[in-house]
Amino acid sequence: MRWLSKLFEKRAAAIPQPGSTETSNHNIDTASQPAPARLQRQAIGPAQLKKFAPLRDLDDASLNALPQQTLHYRKGATVFGLGQRSDSVFYLLSGELSMQPDSDSSYRIEAGSPLANLPLNSGSRCGATALALSDVLILEIPIELNRLWTDKSRESASCVELVDIHLPGPLNNSRFFTSFARAYRENKLKLPSLPDVALKLKEAMQKEIGVHQAAEIIQLDPPMVAKLIQVANSALYSTGTSIHNCRDAVARIGLNATRNLVLSVGLKQLFSCTDPELMKGMHSLWKNSLYISSLSFVLAQECSRISPDDALLGGLIADIGAIPLLHFAEQFPDGGPSFSELQDLLPHLRGPVGGLVLHTLGFPEHIGNIPHHAENWLYDSGAELTVTDIVILAKLHSYFGSGKARGLPYINSIPAYSKLNNGKLNPDFSLMVLHKAHARVNAAMQLLS
Repeated sequence: MRWLSKLFEKRAAAIPQPGSTETSNHNIDTASQPAPARLQRQAIGPAQLKKFAPLRDLDDASLNALPQQTLHYRKGATVFGLGQRSDSVFYLLSGELSMQPDSDSSYRIEAGSPLANLPLNSGSRCGATALALSDVLILEIPIELNRLWTDKSRESASCVELVDIHLPGPLNNSRFFTSFARAYRENKLKLPSLPDVALKLKEAMQKEIGVHQAAEIIQLDPPMVAKLIQVANSALYSTGTSIHNCRDAVARIGLNATRNLVLSVGLKQLFSCTDPELMKGMHSLWKNSLYISSLSFVLAQECSRISPDDALLGGLIADIGAIPLLHFAEQFPDGGPSFSELQDLLPHLRGPVGGLVLHTLGFPEHIGNIPHHAENWLYDSGAELTVTDIVILAKLHSYFGSGKARGLPYINSIPAYSKLNNGKLNPDFSLMVLHKAHARVNAAMQLLS
């Protein structure tokens, strides 16, 4: 892997070498500077670097060439402050830190713990104040690593071939996965298709059409008309006056929101199969997709300028790659894996298979790449908040309070969070938004059930 070569050449000369007496505060731009750090004579080898995400995905040659320096802070020192802009990414090598995302809350990170394997900060803005509870050793690398990691993720997302997917040994060696991979490469998977009305409306919306033309298309599907009127009269859109026809429903909701809602309702029909056990799994996946889309809707509505309806659709298709996987298991001779075993495969296949499904269905690239990035917590889409960022935040929120939350990054440490609400970095604010919008989450889930 050589995707960091340009970074190495550009930054190697700029980073002070271990052993220098230079104080390393040049990387943080803030009125209140952190305590001076002392550079250490310590080279971090590939074996230790591979403990950290996303460094673990680089080969040894790339890691050996990685510009790096280690900084020593005394107990009580401030490593970096909340809201500070930085051109570096930091990892905890030894000692213990107190991370304070606001004045009322804090959490600890101890070297060697799962959280210490994640960056202390992501993006260009620090999401917490880091205080040294003991003498600490910090690894500093250029923030360009995150940007190039993002470029690598985007390159992977644009590929519609099943390549470079690494599964745990037992899964990789299974007859089922071997057969599934072959069917994928040979384009023999059973891919879902949207209802005619959803396809026709999506195609028509690529041209300049009005409310009347959109309503004429939707009226070809009476159940869809009924659902659209229900949504228009719901708490999400109602102005107090009930409407009773398709045209008025489209006018109230808006053309773009109508298109996304029709697509969303159509997607529900894709989560279906005949095997009873797998159908239970499909139902569980659909309910979870509704939850992710509802969280996405609320986060976009409360915290950003992203269209809530675009966010709703983005959340709904984040796990669409599961559909061909379950259909393949249903048709697999001599019985396929159980649903729980298929769930173990999903994190590895969600991106490439989901991207293929959405590419086949004709979704635009910014939507089609969401399955690749939905659980890539370190993904940085750029300076502006995107639908993908909203879905990442919704995904992370969906794990709050569950066993899966253990080992996940704190929300204030991921790039997507620093862009919310003009960079208001406060996890309590995020939780307050979800609590305040609880009724709307339930309403959105009911509308798409």
